Amino acid sequence: MRRIYAVEPGAAEAADDVVRLDHDRRTRRRMVFTTEAGRSILLDMPRPVRLRDGDGLRLEDGALVRVEALPEALVEITAPSTAALVRIAWHLGNRHLPTQLLLDGESGRLRIREDHVIAQMVEGLGGHCQRLLEAFDPEGGAYDGAPGGHAHHHHAHDDHDHHHHDHAHG
Repeated sequence: MRRIYAVEPGAAEAADDVVRLDHDRRTRRRMVFTTEAGRSILLDMPRPVRLRDGDGLRLEDGALVRVEALPEALVEITAPSTAALVRIAWHLGNRHLPTQLLLDGESGRLRIREDHVIAQMVEGLGGHCQRLLEAFDPEGGAYDGAPGGHAHHHHAHDDHDHHHHDHAHG
């Protein structure tokens, strides 16, 4: 099986193949992916990596595979004021819900996975919910590593030499 040697942010313009993944499958430490050409490739990193739409997966043989984010059922949240949106964001964070922040100058929007119970809560807090089908790219959170620390290089190793405890809020 071909192994992924490095994740190259936004470097997949001239990719040899494509792998299409939802958000959950784009945040992994170890997983086998199947490319659109039907090839199996192994992600095996010391820590979970966060793959984004357009990233390149550099294989040990030099080939490059482009990551494409699959559209998911989401709810986009807006509010009549910044204060109302911040209050809604606090309630989402208090429930440990993965949330995507979209900031446009003075206004902003939040995106979460579709959940009718949470949508009712948001509307009760004065927000407006619109359902859509888009790629989901939520904030990484406090345990996601340093900002900008997105490129990862890793050589093959014996799994018995390493002990990891992967922890993910969600």
